[in-house]
Amino acid sequence: MIINCDAVLFDMDGTLIDSTLACERLLRDWATRHNLSADYVVTYSHGRRNLDVVRDLTPHLAIEQEARRLDQEELDYRDGVIAVQGALQLLSALPEDRWAVVTSASRNVAQMRFACAGLPQPRVLICSKDVSRGKPDPEGYLLAAKRLRVRPEHCIVIEDTPAGLEAGRNSGMPVLGITTTFGPDALNCDTIADFTAIKVNVQEDLSLRLEVGANCRKA
Repeated sequence: MIINCDAVLFDMDGTLIDSTLACERLLRDWATRHNLSADYVVTYSHGRRNLDVVRDLTPHLAIEQEARRLDQEELDYRDGVIAVQGALQLLSALPEDRWAVVTSASRNVAQMRFACAGLPQPRVLICSKDVSRGKPDPEGYLLAAKRLRVRPEHCIVIEDTPAGLEAGRNSGMPVLGITTTFGPDALNCDTIADFTAIKVNVQEDLSLRLEVGANCRKA
């Protein structure tokens, strides 16, 4: 499969970075503290900001204060944070002004996880407090395209969750799923298992030609 675009917009957790162990420990501890189903909290939280999780699941709490506490605690959960296979090679092949990250994490957590995973820090990083509405709202992806000075329809979004992919679709961007968190059927789009089969070719006009190889599954 060939993808022609001007920029690639990535989610972070579960897409470029495998932070499953750290995220699940944080959320299970939080769920236990508030007598919630840990399994449900973990599933519900995929792709969502801590602020939105707190607002949706514990509206009786002091929402902003509790979300800030979760953001701060998240900095202490670093075990098992590694790059998804092929992520370093892919980012190294992309011009630094042709990719961005849109994450539901705080900026401090995002920067910490990129460092732990040994990946380059993105020039354009859209985090939880940069938007007024989290995924599946398209605000984050539209802001990333604007900061890259690329038209939204000329970007591609790569995401691992239904909420994130919906945000990409809502922004008018084509999407590609990565099956690190959910299976292909749940993502309902073309998917890859990891980044090892993506080859980047930078064209003379600086547009991108992505060749997606054997591990791509068509929707």
